[in-house]
Amino acid sequence: MSLLEISEMSTGYNGVAVVRDLNLRVEEGEIVALLGPNGAGKTTTLLTTSGLNPVMKGDIKVLGKSVKGRRSHLIARDGLSHVPEDRSLFFQLTVKENLKLGAARGSVNLSQALGYFPALENLLDRKAGLLSGGEQQMLAMARALTVKPKLLMVDEMSLGLAPIIVERLLPVLRRIASETGAGVLLVEQHVHLALEVADRAYVMSHGSLAMEGDAKHLAANRHLLESSYLGGGELEEA
Repeated sequence: MSLLEISEMSTGYNGVAVVRDLNLRVEEGEIVALLGPNGAGKTTTLLTTSGLNPVMKGDIKVLGKSVKGRRSHLIARDGLSHVPEDRSLFFQLTVKENLKLGAARGSVNLSQALGYFPALENLLDRKAGLLSGGEQQMLAMARALTVKPKLLMVDEMSLGLAPIIVERLLPVLRRIASETGAGVLLVEQHVHLALEVADRAYVMSHGSLAMEGDAKHLAANRHLLESSYLGGGELEEA
């Protein structure tokens, strides 16, 4: 069973489709990169998968259950964690308090989440608003891990961060997928870095799927990506 299966899905806003007939899947323990230019529909796809935007056509199944008609907190309770591009931290709360809020219910064991981001251990009593951009991203990621997700979606991890910080953070996703068996769907603007850690990739353009394939194959054939970003690419099977 795929952790995430998007089938012929269309979605949008106010009855207007901005993503059309999308097919995408994520399996256990793999990282799937969702790439494409700004406005391609990547963030909208993640929001719809989380239940924050309605499915207009087709279906999305998270851990075997359709998201249609389901509230977002119930989808999350089943094992989906979503790190949005704005990180959605509570700036007036401490790092530790933000991590505790990440749990759906009950007590929180922070050891595993902090194990992936040890730099946060000395910042537990600092307010999130006083952290650097890289530290805030680590906190957002760690908070998502407190519930031990089966499917992790990360939207623009690199947003506002220096490339050297991104190079340090992206390999952590590889560790998470390999060590926990969670599937990861990654939206990332640093294409070459995303393809280094991903197993497979989908490229969207103007709301539709332009290309999909093995990440290493796409990384080695940059002309395919360039063509799809310009809207002239055809679907390639690696």
